[in-house]
Amino acid sequence: MPSVICLVLCVPQVSAAYYPGLRSSPRYALVQELFTGGAAGGMLSFEVAGGVQGAERLMKHLKLCLVAPSLGGVETLVTRPATSSHAGLSPAERRAVGISDALIRVAVGIEDTEDLMQDFMQAFEAATKSH
Repeated sequence: MPSVICLVLCVPQVSAAYYPGLRSSPRYALVQELFTGGAAGGMLSFEVAGGVQGAERLMKHLKLCLVAPSLGGVETLVTRPATSSHAGLSPAERRAVGISDALIRVAVGIEDTEDLMQDFMQAFEAATKSH
């Protein structure tokens, strides 16, 4: 399991985490069949406690990760689907498909794992302090 998802699972600022390599994922059995060692790639999503404001604060404090409307690059990119890919849906429609306003999607890039983890940790800490 990627280190970033492990970090996201351990911080109190995250209210929910989604990654197909987690045992709690509805796709976990399929991941075990298809992926060597159960590693399910570098895409993960999580919801930040504090709703939209918590998500915005966290993204504002990331330094290494780029906030982007799409997740197609070699660098680590983060986005809030409620304001990008799913912005055309009403709040009720987004909720029906599991997209909360506090959901952040991360496409992990080629940066050093420790650098990414440090970036997320400092952003979680800074977002909590600026609350």
